Amino acid sequence: MADPFVHVDNVAKRWNGQLGVEGVSLSIPRGSFVALLGPSGCGKSTTLRLLSGLELPDEGTISIDGQNVTTAAPSERNLSMVFQSYALFPHLNVAENVVFGLKVRRVSAAERKEKLHRALEITGLLGYEARKPGELSGGQRQRVALARAIVANKPLCLMDEPLSNLDAKLRASVRKDIKKLQIDLGITVVYVTHDQTEAMSMADMVVLMKDGRIQQTGTPEDLYYRPANTFVAEFVGAPPMALIEGSALPGFGDTPTIGLRAESVRVAESGAGRLTCKVTECEFLGSETFIGLSHPAANGLTVSMPGLKHIPSGDDLEITFDDEDLHFFDAAGQRLARQVGAPAA
Repeated sequence: MADPFVHVDNVAKRWNGQLGVEGVSLSIPRGSFVALLGPSGCGKSTTLRLLSGLELPDEGTISIDGQNVTTAAPSERNLSMVFQSYALFPHLNVAENVVFGLKVRRVSAAERKEKLHRALEITGLLGYEARKPGELSGGQRQRVALARAIVANKPLCLMDEPLSNLDAKLRASVRKDIKKLQIDLGITVVYVTHDQTEAMSMADMVVLMKDGRIQQTGTPEDLYYRPANTFVAEFVGAPPMALIEGSALPGFGDTPTIGLRAESVRVAESGAGRLTCKVTECEFLGSETFIGLSHPAANGLTVSMPGLKHIPSGDDLEITFDDEDLHFFDAAGQRLARQVGAPAA
């Protein structure tokens, strides 16, 4: 296998003894889109700052394109960054903001003009050159920041929650823009987000973190269909995977925890269900309705039903599911490779 474009080996960062990240190792192929995903305080932004050179690790090494950059300054790492805050100069217009870095590096006026036109064309900002950031919408400002990263023409782009200041509709639109840019330009992107929809829809590889440590690295499909532990199971997916005590299901008493996705749950005829639950809520989403369920031995049970459905809260509902759709976890919450305790066929 070819050497990774970005390689992080057992990196740790602490502040006054407090954990930032610990034991972080990553191998990122050239031209890939990698999402660092996790809740607030999990270490994803610290990992990005370590990659950028804004922080230096206490342990471990970082290499980019075969060069050890563990202690190198950001300017020596041949990368660009897109920030959550856009980081635009309010007194400069769009064109001046986009080419600011090129002017600092004394790139010729002709080359600046050519790169500016291409970047504005790609980001849909042609005609906005003379506007100041204060005259732009949030989505347009973020596109200016993207245009600035494009003209930098760096093979690696680090993005720190660039869409969190946008409304839901704009986020969906700019998300597609970013993914298309990454593919068209052939660059490697490392993208920090707490939003699993962004990670799952954009990334080739997702790195899910918790408490400064990587919980699982894999494709979006890996994390959704083969979660490494109960944290991944509950974090990835909307709704998240339900967790059931093995003792609640006949034949599975020796399995501490069983996971079940909403799409695998079916409403059963009275007396034919495997679990009897109480309805807690109905969430109508247009094409389907999520029915929230409670059971003393389960957490997060949901059944998905097509169209608009309304079942009064407090009503009993029997559900069933197939054994092949179950996920099994040990007492420590780690995924079991086989169906321990599954009933005989």
